[in-house]
Amino acid sequence: MKLVKTVFAISALLVMANAHATVSVNLNNYFVSATYGLDILNGTSGGISGLEASAVTFAFDRNSLFFVGDEGTGVIETSLTGQTLGYMNFDWTGTGSTNNDAEGLTYLGGGVLVVGEERLQDAYQFTFSNGGTATLADNYASISDTFVGNNGMEGISYDPRNGGSFVTVKQQLPLGIYSGELTFSSSGGTSTFPTTSLFDPTLLGLSSFSDVQTLGALGSDDLLILSLGSNKLVTSDRTGNLLSSFDLSNVLPNNAIEGATIGSDGTIYLVAEQIQNSFALGGDKSQLIVLTAAIPEANTYAMMLAGLGVIGFVMKRKKLNL
Repeated sequence: MKLVKTVFAISALLVMANAHATVSVNLNNYFVSATYGLDILNGTSGGISGLEASAVTFAFDRNSLFFVGDEGTGVIETSLTGQTLGYMNFDWTGTGSTNNDAEGLTYLGGGVLVVGEERLQDAYQFTFSNGGTATLADNYASISDTFVGNNGMEGISYDPRNGGSFVTVKQQLPLGIYSGELTFSSSGGTSTFPTTSLFDPTLLGLSSFSDVQTLGALGSDDLLILSLGSNKLVTSDRTGNLLSSFDLSNVLPNNAIEGATIGSDGTIYLVAEQIQNSFALGGDKSQLIVLTAAIPEANTYAMMLAGLGVIGFVMKRKKLNL
């Protein structure tokens, strides 16, 4: 019994250590493991949400996903396999938005989310309340004062390290990727976002940016970037070096994949719009696509081997009565 307790204690310590280890994301090791249809829900004002899924984010303390459609009627919470868990309406009154073009979404923790509006390049912070309504003008920040039309902010992602910061991407004309801090208030808050791109976006060879996901919660400074125009998902560092790539050209090729996020274990979740032509999967349902790493990353192997080595040492020591 003493040996069992010792082994269990060591295993628990290894699990705790692994929770704080850096998870390496090499897209060459990933494959599509599942797809799920996402529900369509009616908003309080008669609008339909769940169509044209445009952004998704992982809620680490709820082990769930949130996604929005670019009609901007609200946000839907789902399980990791696409089952609807809850829904919240958006009230855009006072924001100045006429298109309500919700194209970015990120999760801060404790039920707090930030949704980005593409054309105004504004971000709105709210706390999720199932069945409630988020009055977006109550708590927002302007990332840029320039109205850019339908080629603006396509993604926003929160990096919790060092007090918290955000990364956004601009779709095209020109491409852009930016990093800065935001504070939110009813008067517009403040932004430290620069007017210059984090790096030359053409270095990645992508024709458009559709979403961005920081890997800060996994202990990495790298970025996960989605391109609908190039049908690719890539990882890069913050100087524009391409690190790995996943070809999406044969993944639901008739559904437009517009949102990306990553779970605590490195599982990647993408969302795709519904009908783009008569061959689209799911008819009028947007789709959730799950990408799983085929093998553990190198640091995971090291942790596993270290754990086996320690446990083997304990068992040998017990056998020899040392």
